[in-house]
Amino acid sequence: MFQKWNLNKIEMKREILAGTTSFFAISYIIMVNTLILSEAGMPKELTIFGTIFISIIGSLMIGFFANAPIVLTTGMGVNSFFTYTLVLSLGLTWQQALAVSFCAGVVYLVVAFTRLSKLFAEVVPETLKTGITVGIGFFLVLIGLEKGHLIEQGAHTFLQLASLKEPVTLLTLFSLFLTLVLYLKKIQGSFFIGIVIVTIVANLLGLVNTTEHFSLAGISDYSTILFKMDFGPILTKNFFLGVFALSMILIFESMGLLKGLMPDASEQQYLKAYRITGFITMLSAIFGTSPTVAAAESATGIEEGGKTGLTAITSGICFIFALFALPLLSYIPDAALAPAIIITGFLMIQQIRTLDFGDFSDYFPAMLMIVLIPFTMNISDGMAFGFVAYPLTKWLAGKKSVLSLPMWIISALFLVYLIVNVVI
Repeated sequence: MFQKWNLNKIEMKREILAGTTSFFAISYIIMVNTLILSEAGMPKELTIFGTIFISIIGSLMIGFFANAPIVLTTGMGVNSFFTYTLVLSLGLTWQQALAVSFCAGVVYLVVAFTRLSKLFAEVVPETLKTGITVGIGFFLVLIGLEKGHLIEQGAHTFLQLASLKEPVTLLTLFSLFLTLVLYLKKIQGSFFIGIVIVTIVANLLGLVNTTEHFSLAGISDYSTILFKMDFGPILTKNFFLGVFALSMILIFESMGLLKGLMPDASEQQYLKAYRITGFITMLSAIFGTSPTVAAAESATGIEEGGKTGLTAITSGICFIFALFALPLLSYIPDAALAPAIIITGFLMIQQIRTLDFGDFSDYFPAMLMIVLIPFTMNISDGMAFGFVAYPLTKWLAGKKSVLSLPMWIISALFLVYLIVNVVI
């Protein structure tokens, strides 16, 4: 079975450990995505299965067919767009929002299976690719700090340091120290070991509050959200705006995530991963959940040594086990997961050293991405500002010769995306 990856026993162990680590780092999506979709009127006890099933299929497919160490699951930010923009702002039902997701997936696949995908990938300058990677790194750090209750919304500022008297905050600090020691001592599986130890400690000390309880019993009614896309308003303005905006998010966010997570991937491997991501995105609507993306938390497994599709397959198998362990997932505290996410984010931030700080017109668009991705908590919005700013700054600096027509077109599309967001 493992001849496909040409791995020895030590490498197999490393890949399996990496996949398990990636799963635990992203496992919160099972509960969080379910809660966000419930605000769109979707039943929590059923959407949790859609989230798990599409994560299983996506991770297995990208592992087997693209040989990429990437977890495909429902995307944070995209799920918020699904609920708060498509349903609550545009007034679509969740069934119609699923139809929008399906159509956006079709548009994505048209791009993925034509020369457009290669063209888009080639014309994007290195400075913007670096901006995406570093921006996602800061995004992960912010998520980790928030999940670990180290930062919180302030009374007079949008963020402030949380009280160090809180037991949960102290647990996160202990978890971060433990994980750092394991990582710096180069102990294989440092992230996973940290998660296990802190989970045990947290439960022994009674620091885990289980507010949501799910079980496999509800799967008998899952068919009630399968194939429920409603294409009735397909010719209306709101439906079209939804499809356009979501298509832009999916096409370029997936491109940015995959490039950021797999900077050394071959063109063929990247293209396979990109196409599979598009197919799973379209499939997610059929399964009754929000669109999928490559999880940024896949970087935790990659940092553990995951290099092949076996990492993704392991994560997919973990999602299968999650079906039978739904009540147990709630016993893993955020404090156990936060350090892996924080450390991985800082490792991605290291790429900032490749920016040319001697050329303001070069690094300004990248820095816009780096700042706006975490501060808006939205990868697509941050990317949009960077892509719009790049040709503008180059043109103002008298360097129009470095700009190609496709780059102008991409920039214009992102400008339209931002305008559509304002309109919506």
